[in-house]
Amino acid sequence: MDGKEPDPRFTLANERTYLTWLSTSLALCAGGVAMAAVPPDLFVPWVRTALAVVLVLLSALAAAFAYPRWRKVQTALRRAEPLPPPRLAPLFGYGVAGVAVLALVLILVG
Repeated sequence: MDGKEPDPRFTLANERTYLTWLSTSLALCAGGVAMAAVPPDLFVPWVRTALAVVLVLLSALAAAFAYPRWRKVQTALRRAEPLPPPRLAPLFGYGVAGVAVLALVLILVG
């Protein structure tokens, strides 16, 4: 990478954020697998499958975009440029919130 070596605290904070995206990915994947393992009589089967698929897809996206995000932030730090905006954060926030609301509705109705 070109540019000046940034303050180690910023580099380590960027690394912690990267690792947090990976742990979030793992948690989303575990949630998707757990949703797929829910007993068939608890939710309508296609809804249970849809919730599991959404969680696993969010997991894959978080894992796939964690490193490119780390790299862009690290490059911006080295060049003393503004940090890139977190473009996928709303997708993850709304995606997880949507799954949670749908699961809550299904629990209350069922």
